[in-house]
Amino acid sequence: MKILKNDMAESSVETTTATGKWGEEKAASYLKSLGYKIIARNFKRRGGELDIIALDGEILVIAEVKTLPSGNIETLSHELNLRKQKRIIETSKRFIQMNRQYNDSIIRFDVLVIDMPGFPDVYHIKDAFSELV
Repeated sequence: MKILKNDMAESSVETTTATGKWGEEKAASYLKSLGYKIIARNFKRRGGELDIIALDGEILVIAEVKTLPSGNIETLSHELNLRKQKRIIETSKRFIQMNRQYNDSIIRFDVLVIDMPGFPDVYHIKDAFSELV
């Protein structure tokens, strides 16, 4: 059987997508175990996506999930660069515009790193970044 490059690329994308979905499930379960209330997942708008939106008491938590089974701190830094952070913040603003009940909420941006070697299975970075004024 002859495998074309496109087939290999599609297979790689499918594997990455499956790994990401698995990581998001693990992250959501972790947050629920801490008492967070998940209010939305995979909120997509042009230009961005929010992996998990949850309430930690009265705090609206926007959680970015990174599943990095073969990654390290440099990989995480690259994956969550300033451009990505800005995209998450802008998409969060759209979410709040569409869900006015959260207008007066304190917002926190967390990152959950899943299965990165040398770290806990779920490495939770609270208040990982914020919008700079």
